[in-house]
Amino acid sequence: MKRSAPSAKSSPSATVATAPGWTFLTNHTHVLLCLFRNPDERLRDVAVAVGITERMVQRIVSELAEAGYLQITKEGRRNHYRVNARLRLRHPLESRHTIGELLTTLSPSE
Repeated sequence: MKRSAPSAKSSPSATVATAPGWTFLTNHTHVLLCLFRNPDERLRDVAVAVGITERMVQRIVSELAEAGYLQITKEGRRNHYRVNARLRLRHPLESRHTIGELLTTLSPSE
């Protein structure tokens, strides 16, 4: 019996890729990209899209917020996430670029 992939209807970025064992971007970048594209996305949906646990997403979001890359605002029972697009990338090889440049490049144009 063939099993179908989980439905991605709950989130625009909830598409789990069956990629090789490594990717060019880190889980931190993937989480930030999901929240940049959809600031009201549930962390559960981010976890599905990135292919990691919800607990790991919570930890990454906490680290990104602590470093100033992400601002979290409570709106009722949900959170709203805002990326500080002006901050520079952290590694010396990329530090002349901002996180906003990277996320904009990786996001579909409208």
